[in-house]
Parts: sequence; C-alpha cells; structure tokens
Amino acid sequence: WYWQKEKREPYVRFMEANYPPGFSYEDFGPLFTAEFFDPNQWADILKASGAKYVVLTSKHHEGFTLWGSKYSWNWNAVDVGPKRDLVAELATAVRNRTDLRFGLYHSLFEWFNPLFLEDATNVFKTRKFPTSKSLPELYEIVTKYKPEIIWSDGNGNAPDTYWNSTGFLAWLYNDSPVRDTVVTNDRWGAGSICRHGGFYTCSDHYNPGHLLPHKWENCMTVDRQSWGYRREAQLDDYLAAEDLVKQLVETVSCGGNLLMNIGPTHDGRIAVVFEERLRQVGAWLEVNGGAIYGTKPWRAQNDTVTPGVWYTFSPREGTVNAIFLNWPASGTLQLGEPQAKLGDTQVKLTGYKELLKWVALGEKGMVIALPRLTPKQLPCQWGWALQLMDVN
Repeated sequence: WYWQKEKREPYVRFMEANYPPGFSYEDFGPLFTAEFFDPNQWADILKASGAKYVVLTSKHHEGFTLWGSKYSWNWNAVDVGPKRDLVAELATAVRNRTDLRFGLYHSLFEWFNPLFLEDATNVFKTRKFPTSKSLPELYEIVTKYKPEIIWSDGNGNAPDTYWNSTGFLAWLYNDSPVRDTVVTNDRWGAGSICRHGGFYTCSDHYNPGHLLPHKWENCMTVDRQSWGYRREAQLDDYLAAEDLVKQLVETVSCGGNLLMNIGPTHDGRIAVVFEERLRQVGAWLEVNGGAIYGTKPWRAQNDTVTPGVWYTFSPREGTVNAIFLNWPASGTLQLGEPQAKLGDTQVKLTGYKELLKWVALGEKGMVIALPRLTPKQLPCQWGWALQLMDVN
C-alpha cells in the first residue's frame, strides 16, 4: 500500500535499491517460505502467555490466504511459498495442546483486486467481488476450520449491504457448525464499527479509559509502529512488559478484552522479543490472574486519590481487586474508593501469605500498609493486586 498505492518515498527507494527492476508484489509469494513454522511451538508460547483466545490473520488486504482457498487460486500458502495449510496446522496444534479458543481474522476487501476496484468504480452498485471472493472464503473458513471468533476487517468504505454481512451473520449464528459458540466483532461494513457486533473494537489501539456499556476489545500491537514484522525495528519500538501489564489492567477494568498483536517472520518464527513479551505477561497472569479472569468492572474503574490504581470485581468470591502499577516509596497505599468495614474487611496482597494491616479514612477510603519486601520477595515485577474482602 505504501509502496504501490501511496508511493511513499522511503518504500519506493527501498524497493529500487534492494530488488531487481520490475519486481512486483506477487514476486514476494515464493519468498514467503515458513520453513521454521512449528505450530506446536507456537501453541505452547500462546498458552504460556496466559491468553484465552488467539486470532490468526487468515487473509489480509492483499488477498493472500494462509489456507488453500479454492477462491484464491495460486495466491495462497498451499499453492505458493510454504506449500502448507498454515491455518489447519495452527488450529490443530492450538486445539490439541491448549484450551485457547481458536479465531480467524479475515479482511473483507482487497486493495488491488480488479473485481473489487470495478465494484468500487460502480459505487458498489455491482457486487462481483463479495459474491465471487469474499463471502465464499468466509463460508469456506467457517466450514473447514470452525473458528470460534470471526474477526472481520477492511470494509473498503462499502456498506454492509454490499458485503451481505447480515446474510452471512444470520447463517453463522443459526446454521453454521459454530453457531452455539462463535463470537464476532463489529467490522462488517461502513458505519457498523462500534455500533453492531458481538464485541466492539471501535478503532485500532482503542483504550477509552472509562467503562463502556457494551463488551469491547482493545486490539493493539507490541511493536508500536506495525502489525507485521519489521526487520529494522529498534528495541525501543517494542512495548515493555510493564507497558503491556498497564494496557491489560486498564482494559479489563473498563470491561474490555486485550488482543495483543505480534508479527511473525516470513520464515515462520515468532521472534524472540515477541516470545519474551508473551511469556512475561503470562508470568504476571500466573500470579495475578484472579484479578483479571472472570472479573467484572466494579463501580469505580480507577482510584480517585492515587493514580495508577485500577479496580476489577470477582463475582464468585465477592472480592474487589485493586491493581496498583507503582509500588509506593512510603510503603503505604491510599485508596479513595473502597468503603472498609471495621472488623470485617480483610486485605491480601496476591502472592503474599499474610493479611495486611489497614485503617479506614472516614466514610470512604482506606490506607493499607504494604509488606516490606526485597525485590526477590515481590510476587511479581510490575503491577500488584490487592484483594479487598468485605468492602462496600
């Protein structure tokens, strides 16, 4: 897109300097080799991240499908490049080795598909592209791979009537093999985003910082600048573990899910820096998962007195979780929101055995004495969770 459509100078220059004259985008097909792709290893890394679902990009806006689609002849991973059905391999590995839900991303439109461009020229009064390519592919991936999340994207500024989104979704929820378990997002045509869908995505990197009335998802990237893999990326371009924990905590407090994107390499690897980030978040969740999984938003999302404190509520245990992102130098943490009850309220630091001492502040608020711990004794390195039992 940057090279061929927008003709951005750095991209044009890079292609001229590093590829033979006349090299086309299609010539990248055979160079996508995936020789190191090990779906079992991927599944193990995904499991170690503490994630509950995974979404694979089955086809992006350039139309190349990671499965041997009969609607994408000679422009798919079985006919060209890896010569493997990457969707099937990952689906099998995830289902055999983890309890993650398996989902698929699928782009409705394709930047340079002549049929789409023709329909666009006709102001979408003709529907050659969705009937011959996009819709058949959607039916194909659902029937073949039974994904439990369909993450649609790329409406190409065309309305849902052009895509026949309601027709497809009616089939998906009533007659498809995943009708009882599937969930969908909100990108099904111009004007549907943040208005229609099982969960809202609203925009990329969406993190409103307040409670939304509808289930939503913050889809964001570990590499701040790209959804794909960038060979020239610098270490600073990647979010650190504490940044990711912060995103996760803020998102869940406000009723959202976090979809953390990583870009694999052309030879099929999850780069070591991405693997490390995934495992770091997983290690954090191993300690603090009780404040994240199965929680609901509390009456307050963040604290009114101390910044960097976010709340969740565990309905099963009836506990309020206060997750604080900065360990106070004073050794005491002041919370403005909870109403403690003398003799009843108990406070625990997740990953630490003993109950913590606290004092109430008038009608609302409390000061909690944190244990004195060496860095080695801390339950985790970034972000700590307090369980407040029996508070109003």
